[in-house]
Amino acid sequence: MISVQAWSDAQRLWDFQQMHHEPRPCSVGIGLGSHDLGVADVTVDLYRRGMMPLIVFTGATSRTTRERMPRGEAEHYRERALELGVPADAVLVEPNARNTGENIRFSRSLLAERGVNVSSVLLVSKPYEERRAHATARKLWPEAEIVSASAHMTLTEYVDSIQDARLVLDMLVGAQQRLLIYPEQGFMIHQEIPESVAVAYDRLRSGGFTSRLVPTL
Repeated sequence: MISVQAWSDAQRLWDFQQMHHEPRPCSVGIGLGSHDLGVADVTVDLYRRGMMPLIVFTGATSRTTRERMPRGEAEHYRERALELGVPADAVLVEPNARNTGENIRFSRSLLAERGVNVSSVLLVSKPYEERRAHATARKLWPEAEIVSASAHMTLTEYVDSIQDARLVLDMLVGAQQRLLIYPEQGFMIHQEIPESVAVAYDRLRSGGFTSRLVPTL
């Protein structure tokens, strides 16, 4: 059972992870690979709304996607986009990235190789990783304007879609941990963490929601 307090703390992290950007036209849309095919759906919706002329899907496989997406996250995203009617020449695939930093760096290199001039990026991620992805892109692609986007879902709706509440809370805690430790490692920009968010994170971590934490010294 997950306590009322744990749900309240999870909601606090969920709200903080949202960047609340209004989508606007950008040079390119980049869909970050993951277990969540909904990222591809959101990217396609933004493309249909005229928010970008070109899509890059980026991602290899991970332990959570190896069985579900054997051809690689980016390739499965591409297949989903084509099923939804996006022209093949409007989708590029970056199949090698295995973390958010590589998603950004490899996508940037691919676009440079293709001669695509990028001044702004519409960065599409899972809802609970908007802030992490944004902070990473700001660090690794500082000259580009970064606009964040994800599915418009409540925490409850997202848990219902994943069908594993504890895993979602674990992922929220993991995403928050990275905001704390990755700036010092040069992976993302530093951000101020409100005290209420820090308290919620510490309480969830102490409560055992730790499966998505990265080891620290």
